[in-house]
Amino acid sequence: MADGAAQMMLPVVAVALLDEQGRVLMQQRPLGKQHGGLWEFPGGKVEAGESPQQAAARELAEELGVGLAPCALDAVGFAAEPVLAKGRRSVVILLFAARHWQGTPQPQEGQNMAWYGVEDLAALAMPPLDYPLARALVAWRR
Repeated sequence: MADGAAQMMLPVVAVALLDEQGRVLMQQRPLGKQHGGLWEFPGGKVEAGESPQQAAARELAEELGVGLAPCALDAVGFAAEPVLAKGRRSVVILLFAARHWQGTPQPQEGQNMAWYGVEDLAALAMPPLDYPLARALVAWRR
């Protein structure tokens, strides 16, 4: 990838934590942020020098207070924004799944969270890029 293209892409990670019943943990975005009030997979931006798996583990520790080994993550799929106007960065979200983590997920930033059946995700109000991620999760589980 050319350096200019890399600068125009903002890599973001998301994690589908799957419990023993096969439900996935979703969190609600804070009302004051973009897509506020919508449900999303927990995660966040990949920082310089991090692998996507390291970023996912860090983000879940920060957002939910759980320990997650990067090697416990399975790649599920990705979603990307269409090419944006020159000078704007395009978001690419990489979705991972995890069945094993340490601790009990608790929102660390006051956001709501809930467990949903994977097949029920499409009915949630989510940011646009979370819908293809939810479809990828359904396909991955089959």
